[in-house]
Amino acid sequence: MCGIVAYLGPKNAYEIVIKGLQRLEYRGYDSSGVAIHNTKSVNVYKQKGKVQDLIDYADEKDTEGNLAIGHTRWATHGLPNNINAHPHQSGDHKISLVHNGIIENYSILKKELEQRGHEFKSETDTEVLVHLIEEIHKNSKYDLFDAVRLALNEVIGAYAIVIVNNENPHELIAARKSSPLVVGIGDGEYFCASDATPIVEYTKNVVYLEDGEIAQISLKNGLKLKTIANQEITPYIQELELHLEALEKGGYEHFMLKEIYEQPRSILDSMRGRISVSKSKVALGGILDYEEKLISAKRLIFVACGTSWHAGLVGEYLIEEIARIPVEVEYASEFRYRNPIINNDDFVIAISQSGETADTLAALKLAKERGATLMGICNVVGSSISRETDCGSYTHAGPEIGVASTKAFTAQVTILTLMALMMGKRKKTITNERFNRLLIELKAIPDKLKTVLKENDLIEKIAKIYYQSTNALYLGRGINFPLALEGALKLKEISYIHAEGYPAAEMKHGPIALIDEEMPVFVIATQDSSYEKIVSNIQEVKARKGKIIAIVTQGDKEVKKIADHYIEIPKCDELLVPLLATVPLQLLSYHIALLRECNVDQPRNLAKSVTVE
Repeated sequence: MCGIVAYLGPKNAYEIVIKGLQRLEYRGYDSSGVAIHNTKSVNVYKQKGKVQDLIDYADEKDTEGNLAIGHTRWATHGLPNNINAHPHQSGDHKISLVHNGIIENYSILKKELEQRGHEFKSETDTEVLVHLIEEIHKNSKYDLFDAVRLALNEVIGAYAIVIVNNENPHELIAARKSSPLVVGIGDGEYFCASDATPIVEYTKNVVYLEDGEIAQISLKNGLKLKTIANQEITPYIQELELHLEALEKGGYEHFMLKEIYEQPRSILDSMRGRISVSKSKVALGGILDYEEKLISAKRLIFVACGTSWHAGLVGEYLIEEIARIPVEVEYASEFRYRNPIINNDDFVIAISQSGETADTLAALKLAKERGATLMGICNVVGSSISRETDCGSYTHAGPEIGVASTKAFTAQVTILTLMALMMGKRKKTITNERFNRLLIELKAIPDKLKTVLKENDLIEKIAKIYYQSTNALYLGRGINFPLALEGALKLKEISYIHAEGYPAAEMKHGPIALIDEEMPVFVIATQDSSYEKIVSNIQEVKARKGKIIAIVTQGDKEVKKIADHYIEIPKCDELLVPLLATVPLQLLSYHIALLRECNVDQPRNLAKSVTVE
């Protein structure tokens, strides 16, 4: 969840680390800190708040040095304050450490260390780890690298760590387990980071650390890798495909708005090279070797969290309708805790924007133990999920910096649509006529989405009417029900308005009690097989004086007559409506959040990548 950056080389390390922390701030922004080695000593500066608060604090301080580690925090153990901010130091102040993850057995370790005379300043689990390393290093014949290795053998939990030693200004030590960490290799310089975004400006050559690996990085000896079991490993160097301009706002006020407007392109990129209308074909290269096994699977199980879980729900409708294979959609965070039934002819499919979601990774590992075939749908090349799975597809949405997911959702739905079509064609559960029609319509979605985005001014006007609401209800039926859940989630995430998504028919079984003249009800009311039913549901809301904001198909007449406000989307097959109808809901949440003066890109208490369970 937290963001880690480190630099070793000839340049000013502080400037590089600070810039990196700003790029990683979406991972956590409760507090931040740096430790800078100036060859004589290590200066540690920490500050509650955003990275800018740290910059202001360190403005008049000594920030010279060619070695530094930095951290931006999403709090787990201990309040967001200066003391709990990273880096944390050993009792003798010789070792400085930054950490992303959770040390689950920290309380046991802490008691043992206290009995040995260690004193702790913070409430964090991280400080326990750095004291444990100090204890082993001081009271054994082992050097610091081996002390770290031995300490990690005592640790239960998840970690990505980077360490600076006061006595060695030319070395970094880094390690990971269940939390991402990448090492960048430049010309006489090295970088460490939670993901590649702080590195791409300086080098394209990276090594992704695997679970249980420790890196010793020095200017003299280069990069050496070992396992915590002391086995040497040859580093596998990869070339980044990430481009620097993708990490900038590009003239937009917020990353979220930029990413909403990027969706025509990100959907197109997710389809590129994968469909051919002329050949009546869908091909997903990443699952080609497992295609036969996939289409003969008895069951597909989607595991995901948050917005990705909603994408999985859309996928359930698509695959069951087109390919006629049973699908289950599971919260990854709950999957392991009910002893799920998994067979060796099941496919377990993980959906994750970052490819690092801790709960989703844990669900995959359980499924692997039980013999299932693993597939991943994620957005980040080289991520943990992409390496853990047997096969998969990248979404090609490009970096998503805004904490509230937008373009990642529609890219995931695009991949799931392609999967469903490929499977249906191979299984002959869809006619050639319907297959070709859906293929043509899918290819037209990016242009239709550009039309939807032109409704932004209207959507902003609607937002001005309802931004002071304290509650909201989102309704949809069939494949549009997951959109109701996603719309409600977006409003909650960035505007802090309580909102619930419901299947429209379920409204009568409780939520209708909440409806009064102050309650905005957002309804996906496009013309599809359940249109008459959704019209009846709208009438039920109107009878209770609720305010209806409807997403309707262009040319609609009936809903327009009864809705208080409506937003039109172009006609398309009902199975493709999620790719269009979700965008007005994203824009509504965005404008409401702005009017409420909320931090759109960095909403309170959230982080982009949830790498702790």
